Amino acid sequence: MRKSVLIWGAAAVATLGMAGFGGWMISLPSGTRAANAPLVPQAEADAMLASLRPTKRERPLVAVIGINDATETTDYLVPTGILRRADVADVMMLATRPGPVQLYPALKVEPDATITEFDANHPDGADYVPAMSRDDDPAALAWLRSQAEKGAKIIGICAGAKVVGASGLLDGRRATTHWYYLSEMLRRSPTIEYVADRRMVSDGNVATTTGITASMPMMLTLIEAIAGRIKAEAAARDLGLERWDARHASAAFKLTRPFATTVLANQVALWNRDELGIRVEPRMDEVSLALVADVWSRTYRSSVTIFSTSTDVVETRSGIRVMPDQVRVNWPEGRRASTFPDRKPADALDQALEAIAGRYGHPTTNVVAMQLEYPR
Repeated sequence: MRKSVLIWGAAAVATLGMAGFGGWMISLPSGTRAANAPLVPQAEADAMLASLRPTKRERPLVAVIGINDATETTDYLVPTGILRRADVADVMMLATRPGPVQLYPALKVEPDATITEFDANHPDGADYVPAMSRDDDPAALAWLRSQAEKGAKIIGICAGAKVVGASGLLDGRRATTHWYYLSEMLRRSPTIEYVADRRMVSDGNVATTTGITASMPMMLTLIEAIAGRIKAEAAARDLGLERWDARHASAAFKLTRPFATTVLANQVALWNRDELGIRVEPRMDEVSLALVADVWSRTYRSSVTIFSTSTDVVETRSGIRVMPDQVRVNWPEGRRASTFPDRKPADALDQALEAIAGRYGHPTTNVVAMQLEYPR
């Protein structure tokens, strides 16, 4: 989910609330009803694996595309980190033009190549393309279509489904996306058949997922399709996940009155803002880094600054090159955000959410989890 969700609190909630539209706030549901995620039939799970199996190369080539100034942090870094550490494919991070990729809501990284350079070196295209970014960039949309024509399987992570939809690759297909963008996607691409209660959906050579944290089960499913169940189980243990199936309770994620009032209250508390520092170090876990930086940037009370002891690019465990925002030896006590280096990424995410609850209260944690579409 891109920065527009963060802006929503200031632009939409604050505007409506302060302009006297109290009725609008009251009209929102008071909460989300308890919902159980229905089981996914085994035949459906098997069909998804079959649709994702590689058909072009014995060792697949994965191209993760981003727009230089409009790419979601976890959508870009989490698939790359998970696939590289599983070592089941060659993974390249691409950008639509030269230069670094500024991620939202935090982090800046150096891509491996531009889409033009990739096409020159790999004229037959990639095997898989995880897509995430703004859905109005002509270069990105054209490149996705060209990769699909060359036989690549396209995976739209979170709001990336909107991008895939805008490229025309979801017309007449079954799909899902982040709850916040669902109506927009269906309005722009009315022939899409929305599938509720699924964290990921596959139709032909295109797969889509729900919110931000769905990138983890989606990548584990891809690993299983490429290299088998045992390899996927090992990758899941490395992440700290017990399961990665498509179960999801869609009714649990929607715009509610508690969400809106918490966002509004946090947004108007201008005197009470935190700039939190995360120190990047060589060989650190990039999946935990992405998840922790993301959640602390979604509280409407805090922002994240990435710092290091020098201006040098810092290379993570899986070779992602992070560019620090500031050069600092340290960060003030009480204003550092831990990436929990002794924990696995899924545990680090839970620990960060608990830390947010301790600092700002459980309503703010619920706001963050709702933005992540994270089934806690």
